[in-house]
Amino acid sequence: MPQASRYSDEQVETLLSELSAVLEKHRTPTDLSLMVLGNMITHVINTSVAPEQRKTLANSFGEALLSSVRTHDTH
Repeated sequence: MPQASRYSDEQVETLLSELSAVLEKHRTPTDLSLMVLGNMITHVINTSVAPEQRKTLANSFGEALLSSVRTHDTH
């Protein structure tokens, strides 16, 4: 069941579009994109989340990521 977000689709799409544009502008390969985005996630968690909540949030994020990745294409 999808989780309701406190952010509008427009807010999410705008940020996603801008972040994607930066990666495209620099012709960033997939592995470097993932490395940079992973470092960004780590930075956000380490600077914005209380130390006692970081591991729980990282685990939840990892689970959400795994559940959102398609294991096969459906055309």
